[in-house]
Amino acid sequence: MASSRKVSQSTVGRLSLYLRLLSEVQREGRLTLSSGELARRCGTTAAQVRKDLSFFGTFGKRGLGYAVPELIEALRSILGLERRWKVALVGAGKIGSALLGYQDFRRQGFIIGAVFDSDPAKVGERRHDVVVRPDAELERVLEEEGIDIVIVAVPAEVAQVVVDRVVSAGVRAILNFAPTKLDVPAEVTLKSVNMAVELESLSYALASSGKRPRRPAVSRG
Repeated sequence: MASSRKVSQSTVGRLSLYLRLLSEVQREGRLTLSSGELARRCGTTAAQVRKDLSFFGTFGKRGLGYAVPELIEALRSILGLERRWKVALVGAGKIGSALLGYQDFRRQGFIIGAVFDSDPAKVGERRHDVVVRPDAELERVLEEEGIDIVIVAVPAEVAQVVVDRVVSAGVRAILNFAPTKLDVPAEVTLKSVNMAVELESLSYALASSGKRPRRPAVSRG
């Protein structure tokens, strides 16, 4: 259980990483893992691992490390993965279709049960066992089916309108893939994934390290 101290988003992000690496360790047949080894696998420090976990209780034993199954169970509980979350997807284009086919969502308890699109040509299509619904049904379905999370994968110019509609339907968690800044009320949690920005950060890392782009191979045929 979390303490009264505010937990940062960076801490939550590391908890997700810890969970994935612990799951890998479990598949390897390991039953225990030290904070030092977990830190090395995550690219952080043992002190940071212990600090992150200390927000939620006491884990592990000095000299023995963490019991892998128990820590996995604790992290799943902390991250809310013990239950299934109802998810809707707005936008059945290339990004939306790729997200719909991502099997790890379902394995982690995120069930995409509704997909919407404004393109009449896509409405009625079956995508990974989910039928694409018309955009006009958005608010009604979100409310009637008690959707917990909405994924927005629409063009930037219509993203704010879509998000406003999602918020008006009572949804309080949104994952946005539209490359634009969105405004939501304080009680709504919005996470944005901008792939161009992520690529630019990689470009900066390469440029600042002095690496030059590779030249295309010269054909000798």
